[in-house]
Amino acid sequence: MTEAVATPQHMTAGLSRGRVILATAGTMLALLLAALDQTIVGTAIPRIVSDLNGLDRLAWVTTAYLVTSTTMTPIAGKLGDLFGRKPFMLAGMIGFVLASALCGLAQDMTQLILFRGIQGIFGGVLFATVFTVIGDLFPPEQRGKLAGLFGAVFGLSSIVGPTAGGFITDHWSWRWVFEVNIPV
Repeated sequence: MTEAVATPQHMTAGLSRGRVILATAGTMLALLLAALDQTIVGTAIPRIVSDLNGLDRLAWVTTAYLVTSTTMTPIAGKLGDLFGRKPFMLAGMIGFVLASALCGLAQDMTQLILFRGIQGIFGGVLFATVFTVIGDLFPPEQRGKLAGLFGAVFGLSSIVGPTAGGFITDHWSWRWVFEVNIPV
């Protein structure tokens, strides 16, 4: 049986303020990737359906992501407890970006739904890891403030996602709503 990875009460004690800010910003960026992808696709759906002739499977583009993300979040949380957060954070980011690229390359609705499901798996890993990292990095008296800050990322993605999705779809292509994750 594997033993849980021991983590101190909080890990920021030995880090400089700059490193704490960098770690927090990087973690927030990972969350923004996953959260934004839940909202950015909505405004591109009409073009996706038109381009891929997929009106009959329209709902699955979003559902595949949400179901796999929701399913994977508690699993990734437990695995992160057992094996450490860093490998899961890195795997989540790399997998999410690769799955985003695949979504942008999809040639039919079946491929897009499959790739969105894969993207959701890695999005779930990011969701789980990001919020547990707050507990690892910060002492209890600071966690509420950080949780609120990280929660604001969801609010920001709810505003920016549909707006960016519409702009990107109108000016470039629906495929770019997925490809936009690659440089980030």
